[in-house]
Amino acid sequence: MVLDRIGSSVFTELIRAFNVHGTQVEEVWSLDTLEDLKPIYGLIFLFKWQGGNDSSRLHPDADLSIDENVYFAKQVIHNACATQAILSILLNCPMINLGTDLESFKDFTKEFDPDNKGLAMSNSELIRGVHNSFARSDPFMMDSSGSSSSEKEDIFHFISYVPIQGALYELDGLSAGPVNLGPCTEDNWLEKVRPVIEERMARYTSSEIRFNLLALIKNRDEVYRTRIQEIEGRLHHANDTNNSLELMQLRDEREDLLRQIEFERIKFKRYERENSLRKHNFIPFIYNMIRILAERGELQARIEYARKETTKRIRERRKE
Repeated sequence: MVLDRIGSSVFTELIRAFNVHGTQVEEVWSLDTLEDLKPIYGLIFLFKWQGGNDSSRLHPDADLSIDENVYFAKQVIHNACATQAILSILLNCPMINLGTDLESFKDFTKEFDPDNKGLAMSNSELIRGVHNSFARSDPFMMDSSGSSSSEKEDIFHFISYVPIQGALYELDGLSAGPVNLGPCTEDNWLEKVRPVIEERMARYTSSEIRFNLLALIKNRDEVYRTRIQEIEGRLHHANDTNNSLELMQLRDEREDLLRQIEFERIKFKRYERENSLRKHNFIPFIYNMIRILAERGELQARIEYARKETTKRIRERRKE
């Protein structure tokens, strides 16, 4: 099964399905906004796969030695790169509470070599179950053995960037090993990773616009509520000192944070609905709708209408 159209909603629900709390995933629309998302635990870069562009080949001079502090697993299943990318961050970030199940898996496999770590991931009931639950719903088993390369769907790949024990790593399950991109700190690793990501983007911009950057961050609701608690303490002090300007500024900030909390609540409700819809099998509904239209003698007219509308939209886009 293939996880397609991966975005922040899918990754966030994926993490929750692993029983990992206190984190969420946000799409990064501009590298200039990274500071606004702190604390950031790791980044995931999604791009269209082109043969021969795994991390070890793109960084031929990089250190690929296996550091015992780095949890690195080889990708042994071709369509599990999205799940493996998020696990590469979760299993390498001590600030994240993994929960009992994922923590037990990490402890059990931490001494394994990269190949066996990858096999353990593919054989884990927890990981396999979560991955499959988010895979595209399709009642048909498609035989691709007779398909030409031009008929095959585009393949997308995910790689992770994580600061680990004073070094910035690029973790790609198709690579020979974890790519050490040089020293960094928790404070400056985003500055260090920026030119690396910019180089990746430049590599694909000329021929491929379909790439995406996502950040694994601390849960925004928790961040905002913590800040509100700090503001409440400062409000008491400002009241005692009759500092009207500070009182006004703090109250405005508190109101803004409350609006942000409500925005997050609505967003997560939308995530739940989107993921419920994407996992639902609509084939029976579509089949029966087409059958009823055919029985009523309306199907051909609907097809012609759809063709005209499609042609119209294509022409309008060409004019833009």
